Amino acid sequence: MTPDQYLQQAEKALFQIFSGIDAQVKENLRRVLIAMRRHQVGVHHFSSVSGYGHGDLGRQTLDRVFAEVMGAEAAAVRVQFVSGTHAIACALFGVLRPGDELLAVAGAPYDTLEEVIGLRGQNQGSLREFGIHYRQLNLTAAGEINWEALANAILPHTRMVLIQRSCGYTWRQSLAIADIEKIIKLVKQQNPETVCFVDNCYGEFVEDREPPAVGADLMAGSLIKNPGGTIVIAGGYVAGRADLVEQACCRLTAPGVGSEGGATFDQNRLLFQGLFLAPQMVGEAIKGNHLTAMVFQELGYPVNPLPGAPRRDVIQAIKLGSPEKIIAFCKAIQQYSPIGSYLNPVPAQMPGYESELVMAGGTFIDGSTSEFSADGPLREPYVVFCQGGTHWTHVAIALEAAIEAVGKNEG
Repeated sequence: MTPDQYLQQAEKALFQIFSGIDAQVKENLRRVLIAMRRHQVGVHHFSSVSGYGHGDLGRQTLDRVFAEVMGAEAAAVRVQFVSGTHAIACALFGVLRPGDELLAVAGAPYDTLEEVIGLRGQNQGSLREFGIHYRQLNLTAAGEINWEALANAILPHTRMVLIQRSCGYTWRQSLAIADIEKIIKLVKQQNPETVCFVDNCYGEFVEDREPPAVGADLMAGSLIKNPGGTIVIAGGYVAGRADLVEQACCRLTAPGVGSEGGATFDQNRLLFQGLFLAPQMVGEAIKGNHLTAMVFQELGYPVNPLPGAPRRDVIQAIKLGSPEKIIAFCKAIQQYSPIGSYLNPVPAQMPGYESELVMAGGTFIDGSTSEFSADGPLREPYVVFCQGGTHWTHVAIALEAAIEAVGKNEG
């Protein structure tokens, strides 16, 4: 079959799934609209202040809207967070103290957190250098949470549990909200004071609830991923218990300043509008994920998640099996990107990552991956990770080129 025929066949098979995604988008959008109405968002909230950022009415209102949408007591949505990793780091350093233990319960954390924790690098002020202990529960051989080990894992000095919702650069299932709820219940049964923290990157608006709604004490993520709706130009967020959000903000700014500081530099309108657009953008990305999974499974490649499986984030992994195919795939996606289509992705080191990466990211916001993008570390088993997609039809067009580039799996 031609690439177009593969895609047409998949599109017909996915009709009912696409309809279900639209219904999910409607419910998530309803939640956003209710919060905006309750807090009486108006054009006056688009104005900003300069300098210290004190008394920014738009920022304060956005925090309250965001908290309600996420099912949290409080939130801080800030352009001063340079990335999701930065927001997560502020949460970790804000809450943890020397002698505390951080326990990762979903295996190894995402690559960019390794130097934050102190698993790589030195003399950078990592958690380890501040006397904060780290432990992790490895996944089972099947790539699942080790529930038996978790049931007895909390020690007296385990101050925080790290729950990474997305698979990152691993071949595992991302966590469903139901999984996160089960983890939190097991942790709280052992010690109600242990803080359950969720790295929520790539997971926002995929389901009808967010982690605080099922008991998460704190979570963090990036605004240039899901909740920014592809138009927010920078930033991240923390949300959860009010005291913990404030502790994270004190690490972002300074003790005594906390959430009261940080000018929004005339970005309030985009922040509100991005939140409004986010459910739709996430829905389109999920459609693109299903399409990608179905086509590449038909071509003989292992895919994760499987076609038609419930989605837990906006990432679709394809095990291509060789560095050459990862590079070829990314080149094809880049050629059909709206920005930088003339560029040629090549493997390179990136700050915070151990392995060389190859990335196709022709996005309007640098590094956002919210338009259809693909990347992967050049290491075994040579998996490419696809994210985003502002509309599934763009994904379909780009996949035509990707199918041509890698062909069927003959292995």
